[in-house]
Amino acid sequence: MEAKPKRQLDVFWGRRLVGQYNFLSDETECFSYDSDYLASSDAVPISHSLPLRSDAYGRRQLRPFFAGLLPEESQRERIASYLGLPASDDFSMLEAIGGECAGALTILPHGATPSFGVETLVPCDEKRLSEIIKTLPYRPMMAGEKGLRLSLAGAQSKLPLVFKDGRFFLPENGTPSTHILKPELSQWFKGIVHNEHCCMTLAKALGVPVAETRIVEVDEIPCLLVTRYDREIDTATGTTRRIHQEDFCQALGRPPEQKYQSEGGPLARDVVRLIKSGWSTHPAKDVLSFVDLAVFNAIIGNADAHGKNYSMLYDGAERRLAPGYDLVSTVCWPALSAMPAMKIGGSDSINSILTGHWRKFAEEIGISPAALRSRVREFCNTITKQSCETLSLPSQCDTTLDTVRRRAAKMLVTVA
Repeated sequence: MEAKPKRQLDVFWGRRLVGQYNFLSDETECFSYDSDYLASSDAVPISHSLPLRSDAYGRRQLRPFFAGLLPEESQRERIASYLGLPASDDFSMLEAIGGECAGALTILPHGATPSFGVETLVPCDEKRLSEIIKTLPYRPMMAGEKGLRLSLAGAQSKLPLVFKDGRFFLPENGTPSTHILKPELSQWFKGIVHNEHCCMTLAKALGVPVAETRIVEVDEIPCLLVTRYDREIDTATGTTRRIHQEDFCQALGRPPEQKYQSEGGPLARDVVRLIKSGWSTHPAKDVLSFVDLAVFNAIIGNADAHGKNYSMLYDGAERRLAPGYDLVSTVCWPALSAMPAMKIGGSDSINSILTGHWRKFAEEIGISPAALRSRVREFCNTITKQSCETLSLPSQCDTTLDTVRRRAAKMLVTVA
């Protein structure tokens, strides 16, 4: 006897119902595209790993994408604990917090309808925002707050918000957020807000597309305010439109616990192969953009640039590599592992990437070794000439920038 849906979640892309994520009577899970959606001439898959088809996808196939929408590690465990859910239960987690995710999808209990055109913005002054920030370590994403169903991947404390006309708002009742607030809450990673802002600003100065960032203080707590590149504000109406995205773990069918190469996560050549396969609508440009991000991460010493920290952005018929995000010089914390999350030419240390590694990396991804070395030298030369003044950075960024400049000067010698 065929198992029947016991609980059902409807998956919307904007206004359109695209499918159903079902928890079945036999305790299994499946995802099926909606028949009307499949019949439409402009139907596109929600993930590279979930091509359009009439047959249902089982848990093993659907999990990399749907689990990839949820917070990770301790963030996920704390949300589950707060909501009284098993941390391993992707379905129940999305049922509780899947209303506002990365990308364009809204996931709602069956029968609920996403709201469109009417945005519910609840003003959040500094006192209220400070209170919320201080609860994030044990209540991530404001889990359980009436009117809010927020979810972002990653292991760092963060909060989706609307930032408009210099004021913060909570996006209730399915209202899209416009920004992500990343407060500095851990004494173990003191300075991470200025570190990330420094690296993101430096990347932008090199011409590498990245998300916009700025530093704000909330009740003397430094926070990084990141403008969401998967949201677009209609200047005529002032409303916000969601743009779909997925990271490369989702696209390549790897669950979030396999985001590191050493754990079975994507390799650089896997990313490039997908871009070149026809999935990107501008493969040549996107390969070069990915190479720029990989080179930049190597120079700044970001050992945490894993498969979930590179994404594709889908807007209409366009499928492009997303701007860079989560660019951090992890070597500023010596206790952290120096093993690259995604290796450069097989190097086991972010601190030891030599000419041979760059040559092997170029061969693996199918680009000219000479052109790659030239790009590395160009980036390194430019970085060594930067200062907080030239980049309009606060003085608190100088420690990170000094570390990155020294690394760039050293790397120039190895690729000469």
